[in-house]
Formats: sequence, C-alpha cells, structure tokens
Amino acid sequence: MANLDPSWMRSIARQVLAAQGAGAEAELGLVIATEERVKQLNRDYLGRDEPTDVLAFSAQEIGADLPPFVQPPDGVLHLGEVIISYPQAAIQAEEHQHSVKKELAILIIHGVLHLLGYEHDKLELERQMRAREAEILSHIEGGLN
Repeated sequence: MANLDPSWMRSIARQVLAAQGAGAEAELGLVIATEERVKQLNRDYLGRDEPTDVLAFSAQEIGADLPPFVQPPDGVLHLGEVIISYPQAAIQAEEHQHSVKKELAILIIHGVLHLLGYEHDKLELERQMRAREAEILSHIEGGLN
C-alpha cells in the first residue's frame, strides 16, 4: 500500500460532509481494507459474493424491516462506516490513468455520499450522485497529485 495519510483521508471526508451541510456535528468511520475483507463484507452483509471498491454501512437506516441504530445522546450525527478496498482502488486508478490518491478520494466521496442518503440503483439517481461526486472532486482536486 502506498503511504496513506490518515489526516488527508479525514480531510477528504470532512470536505464532503461540509459540502453536504453535515459539517462538524457528524462523524463516520473510514477503513482501508484488503480485497478479501471487502469481498467478505460484501458477501456477508449484502449477499454479493464478489469484490467491490467501496462499501458504505449506514447507521441511519438499516432496512424497512429493521429499526435504525439508537443514536447516543451526544449531539453528534453518527453516519456509519465507509470501507474501501485498497487493491481495487489501485486497479481502478490504473484503468482510469490517474493516481491511487485520486481514486481513493473518489471512493471516499462516493462512500460518504452513500452515508448521507445518495443512491445509484436507478439511472436518474446514479446521474445525480455522479454529478455531485464530480462537483465535490473538482473542489478538492488540486491536492490529488
């Protein structure tokens, strides 16, 4: 793995939260994992036995038949977890001919947007999410060399 700077990754997540108006009163977990671990989580929790680049597990809503997690009374909005497959990010960076750092930023943006309610299971929703990702990325792209 390349030198992953935790403060840089936190900065990307914070910028997404700020762009979406969530700011300082929200928190999330950000995990960089192996392809095997992400594939296992994808299989165990989403029923998809395949590798993927990013998973987002929301603490806000679990499903129609399950109640949401109880939020602690600390005034902080606990959003959930974003889990990124570093090997998949490296593959995608090469495919798109940009740096792994830029690919990680894209995946962080994508995962945080999922935690904030964005989805892409329908074409119009995917267009909206991709447009928002591109807009946020354009504001932070200067530091992605």
